[in-house]
This record gives sequence, C-alpha cells and structure tokens, in this order.
Amino acid sequence: MSKRWKQRPPGSTWGDFGEDDELGRINLLTPEKVLQGVREVEHGITFSLSLPLDYPGGTSLNQRRYPPILRPTEDLQHQQDVFYNIKASEHFSPDLIDVWSDDVVTLWLQYSTQWDSLAHQGAEFDADGDGVAEAIYYNGFRPGADIVGPRPDAKGDGSGSLGFARHLGLEKMAEHGVQGRGVLIDIAHHLGTGFQAVDFKQLQDIMAADDVVVEPGDILLVHTGFATQVLAWEKNPDPVAIHRTAAYLDADDPDLLNWIAESQISAIASDNYAIEGVGVTQAQGPHTLLPLHHLCLFKLGVPMGEMWYLHDLAAWLREHRRTRFLLTAPPLNLPGTQGSPLTPVATV
Repeated sequence: MSKRWKQRPPGSTWGDFGEDDELGRINLLTPEKVLQGVREVEHGITFSLSLPLDYPGGTSLNQRRYPPILRPTEDLQHQQDVFYNIKASEHFSPDLIDVWSDDVVTLWLQYSTQWDSLAHQGAEFDADGDGVAEAIYYNGFRPGADIVGPRPDAKGDGSGSLGFARHLGLEKMAEHGVQGRGVLIDIAHHLGTGFQAVDFKQLQDIMAADDVVVEPGDILLVHTGFATQVLAWEKNPDPVAIHRTAAYLDADDPDLLNWIAESQISAIASDNYAIEGVGVTQAQGPHTLLPLHHLCLFKLGVPMGEMWYLHDLAAWLREHRRTRFLLTAPPLNLPGTQGSPLTPVATV
C-alpha cells in the first residue's frame, strides 16, 4: 500500500508499478516493445510528426498560451538582447573572422506539438479515506509538497522558478526514453474533418476496416486532420473555426473509456487539441471537464500528446496498407515540467 494514499480511484493503476511510480503506463515500453517497433521498419523512411512550434499562431486556441518569443542573448558585458550577428573582428580581435549569433526563447510548453505530463491534471479525490476529498495527482502525489507553486523559488535552487513538479515531471519520461511501436487510427480518412464526436462503435468500425490491432504497450496515434488545417491557416487561424474543426474522441462514451483502459496502451496522441472535446461533456453533478484527461493522466498514468502532425504519415501508411511503425517521441529533459514540446519521429 502506498504511503501517500489509503484508497485509490476505482479503475486506476495507482501502485501497480510501485508505490513511488512516476511513469504510469510508460513502464510498458519495455525492451521487447522497442524491438516490436524496430521490426516495423522496412524502408528506413522517417516522418517528422511535429508542427512548427510557432503554430497554430495567435492565442485563439488557448488564451493562456502564446507563440514563442526569440531574442538575442546578452553580450560579454551583460548588455541585454544584443549578441546577434556579432563580428569577432570588431568585438574581440581584428584577426578573427568569426560571426556569431546566440539566442534565448520564451516558450509556452504546451503551445504546439506537445506531451502532457501526469502532473498536468489531477482531481479532488478522497485518497486518505477520511470522507473528505483533497486535491491530488496520479499515484497520490500532492499539490504543495510534490507539485509546487505558484510560489517564489518553487524549485528551491534560487533560479526564480515560480512552479515546479518535484514529482511526475516530464523528465521522468525523457530519462526512461519514449520509443516503441506506434499504431495509427485514421479517423480523417473515414469520417472527414467535420467537427464531430467519435464513439467506440465508430472507432471499432474504422479499426476493423483498416485492420488496426492495438496491443499492450503500443502508443496509439489518432489522425483527425486538425493539424493539417492548422498549417493551412498559416498562423492566422479562424478564431471560431479552430474550435469546431475535425473529430474528437467521445469521452462521454463509457465503452470508449473502458477500451482505452483495458487496451493497456502506454500513451495516446492525436493531431487535434485535447484528443477529446473540450467542455462538451454532458455529465451532471460533480464531474471532470475533461473525462479522457481524467482517465489517462489522473487514473491510468497514460501521457497524452496533442497537436502532432500526422497527415504525411497517415497517407504513406494507407498507400502501403499499414498501420504500425517505430515511434520515437521523448519530451524535453527539462525537470519539473507539466508539458513539453517535442519532435516525434515515425520510421517505417
């Protein structure tokens, strides 16, 4: 029994991988799963699955997340924002021929192609068994003690960080490595790119039509066409249409949630925003705004990837009557983060 909780959420994996586990079902990415992915490589062709990280453009998709801001670093005299196109002959020695540029970025980690960490969404749940629900994250990690902030020096090293995940940060995934067999479900091909919920029956039909088989430890990718439209908007998305473009998984369908839990996928990613619909749940009484996030991040320990670019991979797989590939998709090894940009690579 974990020291952090007396009772776990029904249907959760808390404690299944150890009382101090911070990886969840990423633990299922074993050496054998990596080898299964490697066996899918027949042509040596690679596909980058990342949008440019300054997409979608603007803040209409999420007003809290902004495009990256680049600027030069300081120079050797600590003059800010100037070390760019620096001629060494003018600043260091007339005998030097070098020209240097160096830069720094302010980056909203979940602005574009991303992983969500297990610290991204928790819930109020009575893990202590005292009849009172408390805020808590996967496997019983707590706000304040484990997920720190907002407060000065949250990291505790004087760096100025105001928030820091001492546990469940994405560096755990990065250290483990995220590589294995990816499996793609091509919703866009079968249902188009209209805004619609896709329930388990529809998903089953698509999988049957394309001979998609998902096994424990696989990384599931869902192609809806959303990221393709985001690219077409060229960083100027329609502020209304961006919230009503492409399909999403129907997280109000209990059969769909049960399948995701029972499939034992190690992670799930899509080319859309949130994988599920945002704010569309019909649940009544105390409930989660995002049932799929609640299931994956809070209960199962399944990391979620959003806004991956899947168009080219999906087209190639369809042409070659395939659905599986080797996927390499580690987050940044940046300690304490709730989310991370990445450049996933599929190899076929």
